[in-house]
Amino acid sequence: MTALPVLQPRQLVAKGTGPFEREFSSRPESRSQEGRKQVTSLPHYCECDLGECRTDLLPLLYEMSRIASQSADLSAILGILLRLMKRHMKVVRGMVSLFDKDSGHIIIHESFGLTAEEAAKGIYLLGEGIIGRVVETGQTTVVPSIRDEPAFLNRTGSRSADADLSFLCVPIMRGRKVMGTISAERLYDNVELLKLDIEVLSILAATTAQAVELYLLENIEHVALEAENRRLRSELKAKFKPSNIIGHSKPMQEIYRLIERVVRTKTTVLILGESGVGKELVASAIHHNSPMANGPFVKFNCASLPESVIESELFGHEKGSFTGATGLRKGRFEEADGGTIFLDEVGEMSLTMQAKLLRVLQERSFERVGGNTTIRVDLRVIAATNRNLGEMVADGGFREDLFYRLNVFPITIPPLRERGADIITLADYFVARFSREMGIAVKRISTPALNMLQSYPWPGNVRELENVIERAMLLCEDGVIHGYNLPPSLQAPVVGEAEASAGGLEARLNAIEYEWIVDALKLYRGNMTEAADHLGLTRRVLGLRMSKYNLNHKDFR
Repeated sequence: MTALPVLQPRQLVAKGTGPFEREFSSRPESRSQEGRKQVTSLPHYCECDLGECRTDLLPLLYEMSRIASQSADLSAILGILLRLMKRHMKVVRGMVSLFDKDSGHIIIHESFGLTAEEAAKGIYLLGEGIIGRVVETGQTTVVPSIRDEPAFLNRTGSRSADADLSFLCVPIMRGRKVMGTISAERLYDNVELLKLDIEVLSILAATTAQAVELYLLENIEHVALEAENRRLRSELKAKFKPSNIIGHSKPMQEIYRLIERVVRTKTTVLILGESGVGKELVASAIHHNSPMANGPFVKFNCASLPESVIESELFGHEKGSFTGATGLRKGRFEEADGGTIFLDEVGEMSLTMQAKLLRVLQERSFERVGGNTTIRVDLRVIAATNRNLGEMVADGGFREDLFYRLNVFPITIPPLRERGADIITLADYFVARFSREMGIAVKRISTPALNMLQSYPWPGNVRELENVIERAMLLCEDGVIHGYNLPPSLQAPVVGEAEASAGGLEARLNAIEYEWIVDALKLYRGNMTEAADHLGLTRRVLGLRMSKYNLNHKDFR
């Protein structure tokens, strides 16, 4: 514990004009060496004729120090502290205030001399009143006369009929961090006794500092962390809720309806659809909107590992169960207990693993590899595949009983080519997202490029569209994604004469020319003069080029 400095009179806030204030402020600077020794030593003070003795504080100070070092029980420590202030220091009102840095509030935590209603009113902000100022500055403050101190707020409303009391307030600190204050009110008629009590309160503050810090960490800051955790979970839930899955086409509206139905229970779900349609996103939406949303969401790709490893990954293993098993390891099912396990590409499982998976679905229990203890789990199983499991059952490649166990609530995600306007919605979403991530300002996608996106069959579905937009973002130079920024596989033939000469350099040049003309006409709403000026052409030349592609300026008004 760092040594506490001896406070000199000039360090105290002395206000008022009473006899005590005059004595306090006009005290001679020159003192005898014997007098100086008395200031710096508690026993010497006790031997002085101060009218009160402080030697009976020592047993209680020792008891406080012992409790603080052994258990850090703040309640017990403050109980001794308040008893010491009330019985042995003749304090009229004593308060221990704590600072919640997250809310910025300073509240009265423990006190005596105040009713519960009065203590509840004692809430301050940094720099507000004497207590707020002490927390803000970390400096001890003494008000010799509460009645004459304008900064004293009397927020608790307990001092209207008091005599001319003094107010002492010392900070509770760990290093440079102020965690609260200890305040005392009483009538002093002896400046030496006042100085002694300031030193005593400073010792009490230092003794309680560690316990106060632990209390704040375990209670106030822990509560703040829990609140932050709930907020993040809420944001995560909102991120994956069905209404936030991109797309408003009729097929997707049906998917939303099915998701909203199944989230209410723990029913096993089978998600079907082509690769890249967003099966994992739908599984996430089901989990994060279900009653098990607070549990884990564990994902496992059944096609990512060889069969010899999958069993250990799913069910775990005991120490020494096989070469390299140096310790016990929990499997994915055990990790997902209380939440959801998502088994992607379940159609790639071998028949042997299918039989073991069937037992888990039936009994919600299993044994680790090399173990004989049955482990029970409470979870939801969501499986997904791009295979036709019905055909696999007919061909003997998938167990019929497992298929019926998984196919309790099937959800088929439509391919992107069947979602109509969702293609444009998704493209705009990816442009906005990549603009933020890459720091590239892209304002829009040109009309010819949009036509190309809509006419393409998208065999890779949403994943392929995402990759196409990312590539186009890197190639565009004027803040607009043009058709020539898209991959060659998306390049559509240009109308008019370009169709007759499709293929090769001429077709590509025609496609670029057509797109520029369309963009200019859209930008100036069919005004040929302004469009021609924008393109660096005469109105007549622009008219000839538009005839080449069967374009009419009236279509752009």
